[in-house]
Amino acid sequence: MGLLQRAAAVVMLLASAGGIQAVQSGPAQAALPTAAVVLGDSFVSGEGAGDYLPVVDASGTAQAFPGWSAANSNAYFCHRSANASVFTASLPGIQQRFNLACSGAQPADIAAPSSARAEGRAVASQLDQLRAVAQTHDIDVVLVGLGSNNTQFTFGDVATLCANRFIADAWTGWWEFWAYLKGEVPQQPCTAADLATDAEVAAATAETTAALRQILDTLAQIDADGAHQVILQTYTNPLPPELAQQYHEEDGRADTRDKFRALGAERYAAGCPIHRASLAPGHVFSQNLGSLVRNAYTTLAAERPAADLRVLDVQRAFDGARLCENPGSPAGALATPVRVQDGPSGTFITSLSGWDKIGIQRAANTCVTYFQTCQESWHPNAAGHTVLGQCLAGAVAAAPRTIVTCARNANGTLTIS
Repeated sequence: MGLLQRAAAVVMLLASAGGIQAVQSGPAQAALPTAAVVLGDSFVSGEGAGDYLPVVDASGTAQAFPGWSAANSNAYFCHRSANASVFTASLPGIQQRFNLACSGAQPADIAAPSSARAEGRAVASQLDQLRAVAQTHDIDVVLVGLGSNNTQFTFGDVATLCANRFIADAWTGWWEFWAYLKGEVPQQPCTAADLATDAEVAAATAETTAALRQILDTLAQIDADGAHQVILQTYTNPLPPELAQQYHEEDGRADTRDKFRALGAERYAAGCPIHRASLAPGHVFSQNLGSLVRNAYTTLAAERPAADLRVLDVQRAFDGARLCENPGSPAGALATPVRVQDGPSGTFITSLSGWDKIGIQRAANTCVTYFQTCQESWHPNAAGHTVLGQCLAGAVAAAPRTIVTCARNANGTLTIS
């Protein structure tokens, strides 16, 4: 045995006996580039903010805009916007940003393909997508927006319910309602119980907490250095506690009267087809979503005292700039107005003035058949995501294991505390 062979044999023997540490040959492995990742649903994917990026579907094919009449299950309709808050936020030290959220996502979509449930989209589970990112990047920030859609209720259904009741009330007289429609189209304002009962919120909290637990478990497995912030974002209501005086009545008719088409058209054009009496229940619903996220945080923080968990509370981030909060809406608002199309035409209806109830029903049916034609409604717009990006930057800069509140002031500045 030659000298070099004997030396190699000794090294192998010592290594097998634990006498030395493994010797790394060649240059040290280069550090992976850092990344911020977004997981969750429409409020973090960028729904409503435009400039939607192609989305890789479950088969590995990047789906660009497939046309308005395509199946809503198409991955593109996850609506991952280049204007989403993760892209607008100042995140020092972050070299790359990945948006893995999907509009309409539910807690089950975290660990299972979205297509595994009814009305899901053809994308891989968000955890599988997260694992793919971890192969090439060091994940340092994870923004999660989850809870507004679940097996109990969804934001889209809640919004559709209240808007449809208002429109039906505005265009259909009481005599038509009972004589011809036989009471099949509810017209009364929404109540808090219509939107989500306490039992439903409790069940949704359990679902969301379980999904967040799966995210934390996966991060512990795939993030090599173990150092990452997980920021749980709440939701913000696109509508104010009260409409501006301009939208209280039109032609002497308020929304407490029978058939008020001019007022219905005015509020639709402004982006807020809603009964004034539905606003307070809507804010109760928003507050429940905030409590859902905070309660999930409390549970997980107790379970994992070493985890860097934070809550980003954005419920007041749009104060003073919500739809119909000021005259001239939707100009200056931070949320997208309710908009539908008359068939999957790509042309949004901005005025219902002069429309009869048959035309209204036709447009409403377009939303049902081709949900992508109306799914942007009542989501943060590009300006809104710029605000949310500032909120996110504040949460990233905050101390670990804190609840960060981001509130908009009367002058348009933000207070992050």
